[in-house]
Amino acid sequence: MSRDFVGALLQLNAEKGVPREQLLATVEDAVQAAYRRVTPGNENVHVQIDGETGRIRAYRANRVVDEVEDPLTEFTLAEARAVEPGAQVGDLVEIEELDASTFGRIHAQTAKQLVLQRLREAERDVVFGQFAQREAEIITGTVNRVEPRGVVLDIGRGVEAILAPTEQSSQESYRIGQHVKAYVLEVRRTTRGPQVYVSRTHKGFLRRLFELEVPEIHNGTVEIKAIAREAGTRSKMAVSSRQEGLDPVGATVGQRGGRVQAVVAELGGEKVDIIPWSDDPAKLVANALSPAQVVGVSIDEEARIATVIVPERMLSLAIGREGQNARLAAKLTGWRIDIRSDQPRPAEPVHGPEVAEGSEAGHSPEVPPESPPESPHEDAAETVAETAAETAAPQTEVAAAPDAKPTKTARAGGTRRARPR
Repeated sequence: MSRDFVGALLQLNAEKGVPREQLLATVEDAVQAAYRRVTPGNENVHVQIDGETGRIRAYRANRVVDEVEDPLTEFTLAEARAVEPGAQVGDLVEIEELDASTFGRIHAQTAKQLVLQRLREAERDVVFGQFAQREAEIITGTVNRVEPRGVVLDIGRGVEAILAPTEQSSQESYRIGQHVKAYVLEVRRTTRGPQVYVSRTHKGFLRRLFELEVPEIHNGTVEIKAIAREAGTRSKMAVSSRQEGLDPVGATVGQRGGRVQAVVAELGGEKVDIIPWSDDPAKLVANALSPAQVVGVSIDEEARIATVIVPERMLSLAIGREGQNARLAAKLTGWRIDIRSDQPRPAEPVHGPEVAEGSEAGHSPEVPPESPPESPHEDAAETVAETAAETAAPQTEVAAAPDAKPTKTARAGGTRRARPR
């Protein structure tokens, strides 16, 4: 070994990213294993490599123990002190230095194979450590191939990330060579190297995107308090300000909506509602039902139910298409939400001596066709039209996602209408 060996180590250190000390230890273990494998009785051979000169030193040494179990690698304290007077139990005492000429061609070939194997293992450990530190962060990869198990992304250094079908938005499609951002869920150690699992539907992905786009969120001036997301369609996010006089919603949305539009573009057109956070549950629930206008909110602390009164024309907008708006509001706030109209309707006249079972006076959440909703959202009219049939039912229950505490529902009150015979 010579300076060429040291140069090779430095080159490996630059290419593989493995620390120099770890490379030296890897080569020492490989050469030591080659000695022990090729020649019987070399179980007590040890190897040291000088990192400055590249010189390899091989020697025999035994471990000092109280009771000898393996005579080839251990000896007693008395035997050890005959070689080294100051030896103590547990020390490794050198007995003989080996001549380098005993390391022949077979030893060298075996050492080469072991060095390559150990270097691959060391490189995998380094790469695993690098990606393990990036859990809950966003990484960018290139679509390598599309398989039944998911989309395989090349994220560099020979590592692939798996974007499972359950972690993909239903509104997105992927093509070979496309650059994709994803949220790192988990990094696992496997025999083939680290395996990274990523997601584009996790609500943490939305949080990280806003941290990238909004400096106030990145530096902590604006805090994201809660997120409710149904990937691919709509999300709600509550924000608050830690700086007096700073509008958290305005800072998050950006001038002319530039910041939130950048996030929406990355999410493939998914709508994102930004609402101000409030410690007052009633105000928070009212904000969460945006874009619907709220007349009043009644809070039941024991049952964790918030009863919301909205104008008749806003009833379907508050519930949302297939109950989505109310469902997301329940996830965001942690309250069960009961949505009711401010104008209950009397039951229609009953023609006939009998009334259908279950009928009683009340109101219906039907939306009059002559009363279009007044909403700041451009799609309010479309939302009302598509949900009018749904909200005409006597009762709509919306169950919150499993991550909300406690279980949350939202329903629109109403009664059955009498049916004449």
